[in-house]
Amino acid sequence: MKLFDSVVLAIRSLFANKLRSGLTMLGIIIGVGAVITLMSVGRGAEAQITSTIEDIGANTLAVIPQTPGARGLAAMQTATPSLTIDDAEAILNRVPSVTGVAPVSENFIEISYGNESVMAVVEGSTPEFEQLYNYSTISGNFFTDRDVATRETVVVIGAKIAQDLFGDDDPVGETVKLSERRFTIIGVLEEKGGQMMGVSMDAMIVVPITTYQARLFPRQTQRGEDAVQTIAVKLESTELAPLVTADITELLRKRHHIGEDEKDDFAIISQEQIVGIFTEITGIFTIILGAIASISLLVGGIGIMNIMLVSVTERTREIGIRKAVGAKRRDILIQFLFEASILSLAGGVIGIIGGWLLSSIIGLIDLGGTTLHTVVSLDIVILAASVSIFIGLVSGMYPALRASRLNPIDALHYG
Repeated sequence: MKLFDSVVLAIRSLFANKLRSGLTMLGIIIGVGAVITLMSVGRGAEAQITSTIEDIGANTLAVIPQTPGARGLAAMQTATPSLTIDDAEAILNRVPSVTGVAPVSENFIEISYGNESVMAVVEGSTPEFEQLYNYSTISGNFFTDRDVATRETVVVIGAKIAQDLFGDDDPVGETVKLSERRFTIIGVLEEKGGQMMGVSMDAMIVVPITTYQARLFPRQTQRGEDAVQTIAVKLESTELAPLVTADITELLRKRHHIGEDEKDDFAIISQEQIVGIFTEITGIFTIILGAIASISLLVGGIGIMNIMLVSVTERTREIGIRKAVGAKRRDILIQFLFEASILSLAGGVIGIIGGWLLSSIIGLIDLGGTTLHTVVSLDIVILAASVSIFIGLVSGMYPALRASRLNPIDALHYG
């Protein structure tokens, strides 16, 4: 029997039981759709984070506290504060090829105006923050070195915060509350777009670092000095990063009185390393989401096997007749494999279309001012389609072998 004839017979058989075939495909449709949707969310998060970090510029280093001797994200997350504003000033003044330095500390905070309040990311920094992180004001001005020196209660707010609290009105000069303390708005940042870990880059406010330390979130190093979370360092050129890293390491080891046999209490990472860290995190996240969704595909495969076994039982006499008139075991095997594969392939195609549509819809949903960026890439589609076809073949193999091995005499006497 020709392959084309086998395909035609398989399709006719499936159409003879439309409802059953549709319900069988449903498991594959849900599985493939879930894989594409969830993995697209993970890929979207990865792309968005990477884009946001790269916007800062490749010629930037970040100095962060680190548990001495430890490595990886845990060492950074649990590190004891070790960096200060004086460290930042020393780097700027004593390390060649450094064109700008901005100490930064951040946290979440509620900002309120009248009866309105929203959550924001508050950044404590210096005037250099505006240059190093590629921000600019569209109304008012950024705070000055004098504001930092005198711990002024002034704040520059992001475009989204301005819109949420003031609508189209200019908020410069208005007074808002941060942790029940009154701050005067002196500027509004231009809309930057993008998100970092689901938080809009425009849902940000910036205050003088000294005000942050004294009035909002005080934190000290083991030496009793006011601590900062990060020191952003801008270089003349990306090629100078290794040399500058070595110079900063030597300088901070001396300032922190770290002995020759002792480990650093800080780490210096480049933008490429930061992208790599977040890519690793989102990659693991994407794999987990894909694995969870793949359970639906497995269930769909079990459904196909179950229905094919029922089909073999129902069509025992048909199989016997076909063998009696000359059909070979190979012909029976191929037909039932085709039936399972067509079920799986059709379900996979519908699932791909449904997953793509659902991913597009998710990307349009506004989650309190933020959206989940989704990316449906070709490799995700190929992976989902390949897995669905593979599951169809595997699920159909046993029923097909069982059908092909039926004794024609016993099959003709069945029922």
